[in-house]
Amino acid sequence: MRKRLVHLEGSQSLRKNFVLDTNVLLHDAAAMFGFSDNRVIIPIYCIEELDQFKKDLSELGRNARQVSRDLDHLRAKGSLLTGVELPNGGELRVGFADKPLPSRYTNDHITDNSILATALAVQEADPDTPLVFVTMDTNLRIRADALGVKAEDYDKERVDISELYTGWFESAAPDPIIDELYSAGSTPLKAFLAAIGEPDKMVSENQYGLLRGYERNSQTALCRVDLSGDRLVHIPRMKDGIWGIRARSKEQTFAMEALLRDDIKLVTLVGKAGTGKTLLALAAGLSRTADNEAYQRVLVSRPIFPLGRDLGYLPGSVEEKLSPWMQPIYDNVELLLNLSKQDRRDGRGYQELIDQGLMQIEPLTYIRGRSIPNQYLIVDEAQNLTPHEIKTIVTRAGEGTKVVLTGDPYQIDNPYVDAMNNGLTYTVNRFRSEKIAAHVTLAKGERSELAERAANLL
Repeated sequence: MRKRLVHLEGSQSLRKNFVLDTNVLLHDAAAMFGFSDNRVIIPIYCIEELDQFKKDLSELGRNARQVSRDLDHLRAKGSLLTGVELPNGGELRVGFADKPLPSRYTNDHITDNSILATALAVQEADPDTPLVFVTMDTNLRIRADALGVKAEDYDKERVDISELYTGWFESAAPDPIIDELYSAGSTPLKAFLAAIGEPDKMVSENQYGLLRGYERNSQTALCRVDLSGDRLVHIPRMKDGIWGIRARSKEQTFAMEALLRDDIKLVTLVGKAGTGKTLLALAAGLSRTADNEAYQRVLVSRPIFPLGRDLGYLPGSVEEKLSPWMQPIYDNVELLLNLSKQDRRDGRGYQELIDQGLMQIEPLTYIRGRSIPNQYLIVDEAQNLTPHEIKTIVTRAGEGTKVVLTGDPYQIDNPYVDAMNNGLTYTVNRFRSEKIAAHVTLAKGERSELAERAANLL
């Protein structure tokens, strides 16, 4: 994971001036409180921009309103012009541009110019204090650099996608270790790590593994880490599939094991298109709900972001409006139902499961404020959600509910998140060591040979 922009340790004196851009506050409403004991300057022009978002019903609107409330609360404590003390020992000020940017640096973006001019004014007024201009706008960082102003991206809790926790490992192992996994069902974790010569190897709770024998290379075993019992637990291969679906790879076997375990309350599945994330989640959810009655229903949702130009407003009821967005879910369910052409002509399909109360499709728009007990909640395309939106969803889970988040960080349609700061990768990183959570990265596409080649080549 990349280093945080802010160092949390330090002295009582103010060490740096941080000038924040509007997009930082819209991305994280609490950003102004995250700079330790430094001085935070918010240009007045940012507040004017926030005012344009305050009536928006999206996450941006909520963040804009929260920032305004926080600033109003701080205003009651003192003058924002001269500085107000923050709870973490820092200081907050509202800044102005004393003069415009030189004409050779200006363009048609008047507000951006004013914000950048504010950063330059602060730097010139206090040259002895290091200044950092924080913005998520790449071009604005480039322009700041041209003016001699140090600029940084807002990288709090960013996760380098190339270093994202995969949830499983592969290792050679002595044959006696593998034999014990098959015969006893588990083997001591410390003995395994010592046997492979890595006694200090870092492993996580519910991390999965593929072990290959030293001598008999064809002998392999699948296992998972049980830190509370200090053991590696054997995972038997599933002979029979669930709802007609069988695991085709070790990663799918790991995912299936996590999806079917009721003691795992949060499962995150990451993988490129065609790796079976959504299909596996639906099959496991329907199996635990319809066959085992472990949950009341399968609740499926996904964020609504168009690929390419939006079609605009759709007519009809909520269900009719939602249908085009949820069609990928319907396609997977009908695959699981294994319907014949005659069945489809007779009108059979996913609607039967909905009518029986086994499945519910719902937009994420309506999830805030709900309590969802004893349900198998699947959130597809979770890479399009912000960390705050993921928190809103997961905190809706009531007693007995299991939450499954699936997505591909390389296919993001939300313009306000990217592969490193989206809610899915954030959740994977934060829940890595939790006993009630498991994560699997699926690498091999199983949809078709064409889909796999396209995912790798295009």
